[in-house]
Amino acid sequence: MGIEFSPTFWSGLTQIILVNIVLSGDNALVIALACRNLQKRHQKPAILVGSAGAILLRIVFVLIVDQLLQISFLKLAGGLLLLWIGVKLVQGEDEHGDGIKGAGSLWAAIRTIIIADAVMSLDNAIAIAAAAKGDMILIVLGLLISIPLIVFGATLIMALLNRFPIIVIAGGGLLGWIAGEVLATDPAYAQQLAAAVPNAKTVFEVGGAVITVAVGYLLQYRARQRRRAEPVDLAADNGKE
Repeated sequence: MGIEFSPTFWSGLTQIILVNIVLSGDNALVIALACRNLQKRHQKPAILVGSAGAILLRIVFVLIVDQLLQISFLKLAGGLLLLWIGVKLVQGEDEHGDGIKGAGSLWAAIRTIIIADAVMSLDNAIAIAAAAKGDMILIVLGLLISIPLIVFGATLIMALLNRFPIIVIAGGGLLGWIAGEVLATDPAYAQQLAAAVPNAKTVFEVGGAVITVAVGYLLQYRARQRRRAEPVDLAADNGKE
């Protein structure tokens, strides 16, 4: 099956790339947040593998998007999972030692990226499938071209995180907002929820953002309090000298 470089082809390819750029800001932010505490030598591999995994997930989701949309409570489970990921990213890592290190932590960061993207990619897949009009060559080409854009975005955001830590809070709030939207639009109960709660989608979005940041901060504060309360083993410290 060959590729016909017609105006329709180029128009569709441009639409997919633009859609992916617009919808990939949250993915780049998740990648940056998940990698921010890794050692420098682990950050680039995590960003590259996480970005590639995100693109592959979108290709799979585009193929089965119609079937996915019919599964009741899938969005409920995904929204709750995304809330948890947002809370953990706001909470940050335990500040003992030198931060995250080792291959296990590298894979943990990649796992976080791919799980979060799996939840967030459903809406992206719907938009991409609509722009491609069923042309799988367009879908694959458009998403592959978008990989360097996501990598660049994640790298830029991670550099900004070191100078502006408030981006972590904004990112956690964004994940909570997306989680609220996912929770409010599950086909199993979306219509009943909309009838029972005025502006249900907005309520869930705002509530998800607030809960994510508040719970993440609370867990972070409690972890710091526990560390301060830990007794210092002076004998062990003297033995090291």
